[in-house]
Amino acid sequence: MAGAVCVVGGGSSSLVECASCNLLRQSSIGRKHIPPRLDLSASFLDSSPNRAFFSPPTNLKKKHRKKLTVVGVGGLGGQYEESYEDVKRQIVDYFTYKAVRTVLNQLYEMNPPQYRWFYNYVASNERGYGKTFIRELVKDKLELAERVMVTRLHLYGRWIKKCDHVEMYERISDQNLELMRERLIETVIWPSDDTNTNTNTG
Repeated sequence: MAGAVCVVGGGSSSLVECASCNLLRQSSIGRKHIPPRLDLSASFLDSSPNRAFFSPPTNLKKKHRKKLTVVGVGGLGGQYEESYEDVKRQIVDYFTYKAVRTVLNQLYEMNPPQYRWFYNYVASNERGYGKTFIRELVKDKLELAERVMVTRLHLYGRWIKKCDHVEMYERISDQNLELMRERLIETVIWPSDDTNTNTNTG
């Protein structure tokens, strides 16, 4: 189900409209001295696999942040950067994160001492998984940094061959429709049994 999606308005009151939504308007080796195998929701991820990745850098937390407002326009693209540089940066950072997980799992099986060091390094990471993370890792452990860089490139190469852009578009569209249906069902006032009885009696 592929429907066109457009964001109209700004802030929390934005209205998502879908071409298919018109009906809504009408109605883990455990050995001694080796840290336990890294759970993907462990400390450095803080119960969310993308916490460190999505968290703003520490040096930005004290600064005033500009409030972003989405403004709807007459096209499907909306008011947005044409280059999508922020999206590209997020993708690169996410594959760095995936590569770190992959390397940790490999080290756990093949090199426990390096695994222990890298585990602690990642656990204390507060910089996210952008270019700064790799730059600092190069200074501390060049071998591991090179391994992460090669791994993230390999993972991206595998993903890009499997990525179906049409499927992704449909997935977003279907999720939009599903959420709007859920909201509609929550807000509909269904007639009670008493109402039906009174109607039949009248």
